[in-house]
Amino acid sequence: MATMTYLEAARTALAEEMRRDERVWALGEDLGRGGVFGQYRSLANDFGPQRICDAPISEAAIMGVATGAAMAGTRPVVEMRFSDFALCATDELVNQAAKARYMFGGQTHVPLVARLPIGMWRSSAAQHSQSLEAWYAHIPGLVVVAPATPADNHGLLKAAVRCDDPVVYMEHKNLWGLEGEVPDDPEHMEPLGRARVAREGGDLTVVTWSAALHASLEAAQALSADGVEAEVVDLRTLFPWDTDTVLERVRRTGRLLVVHEAARVGGFGAEIAATVGETLHGELKGPVRRVGMPRVPIPYAPPLEAHLKVTPERIAAAAREMLAK
Repeated sequence: MATMTYLEAARTALAEEMRRDERVWALGEDLGRGGVFGQYRSLANDFGPQRICDAPISEAAIMGVATGAAMAGTRPVVEMRFSDFALCATDELVNQAAKARYMFGGQTHVPLVARLPIGMWRSSAAQHSQSLEAWYAHIPGLVVVAPATPADNHGLLKAAVRCDDPVVYMEHKNLWGLEGEVPDDPEHMEPLGRARVAREGGDLTVVTWSAALHASLEAAQALSADGVEAEVVDLRTLFPWDTDTVLERVRRTGRLLVVHEAARVGGFGAEIAATVGETLHGELKGPVRRVGMPRVPIPYAPPLEAHLKVTPERIAAAAREMLAK
């Protein structure tokens, strides 16, 4: 095992995949100088400008080139800088990359990874802070991944690069500096579509992903001091999502709390809540609850941003309300 940050884990994973497979390459704005967060630092020196490619400031052009290159047999990693900016490339991703395998009867596929950094980070305001994972989970043909730990950002990125379908890979900006142990193995991968039980507990099940995992674990620790044992499930992949694990865990505790940073209205938590409600309605001990952000633009001012955040205190309060009924 090696200790590295969430950012370093992804950079290591990409370098390992590029050494393993010469078809893997990356393109985006400012990759030659390391990327906006340093995700690509030193990779241009290691692999050269033919494989770490700087692109003009046109997200549509970047995604279009990557889609065509993937159909031609390469495996591009597309850097969108911020998930918000990827909206300029939605047609290329949603109408072209996601649908090509189906529309051409399986004669082609689009094995690209679109890295879309998500989440609130240092008062980045309304156009740099959104978590739009539910949009992409809604689109047939796309795989959607949201790693929460350095180990997963290593293993899931490697699995995404090797996937034969387009993967929307959403890394939370506030996790870049998070340190953790990562398997020191170039073949380490985490399977797409499989959740991880991050904490055992018998009183209620919390299902979450990305940075909200850490807030949920902190809330579970606080609840434990009150004698409440909450288990926490890290979904990791939003589509395909691990319905078997979620249903198994909720059936055991009888209570489900879904937590995510994205707006609560129309968030992916609604899909989880609906699936659990439809499947386990007779076995639940109470209504499913969701904790998410209000449906408002994310403000710049730190006090206003803090007011919207999904915090351990909000999560613990929701859990206590569930158990009081």
